[in-house]
Amino acid sequence: MKYVDVRGGCDPGPYLARLPELADRLPPGARAFATDPRHYDPGDRHCVQDLHPLDVRRPARDAVELRFRNHRAGPDEDLVVRYTGVSRFQTDILGACDLSSLGEVILDEILPHPDGCTHELACRPGTLVVACTDLVAEWVPATVGADRP
Repeated sequence: MKYVDVRGGCDPGPYLARLPELADRLPPGARAFATDPRHYDPGDRHCVQDLHPLDVRRPARDAVELRFRNHRAGPDEDLVVRYTGVSRFQTDILGACDLSSLGEVILDEILPHPDGCTHELACRPGTLVVACTDLVAEWVPATVGADRP
């Protein structure tokens, strides 16, 4: 992470301070997700903190869809992030067969990239980085039959 401090108490403050200038350089979907005021509000059920990676799909060669389980109170919703034009999909958990081994999301950071943007998620105990042309994040009803924490 370049701006979000995940080692000194999970502080998105430095990133949020830079976000107004960064947002103008983000593609539309990434900009909408990064600048949503609920995104970094730990009191909001749509905050990314404490989400748990649940599933990954590759609907096309250069597309990735991630589903995150929402651990917060409120309606049973999952976060689905659809990445298009994916040029990098990398996790630092060796031998991981699925994303659940990444653990809960601590925080994330979306930055401009020459090809669009990067989305880095710091999790317990791993990280995930996606470079893409754009992303769309959507809160959807929780998957039927999936275990709730």
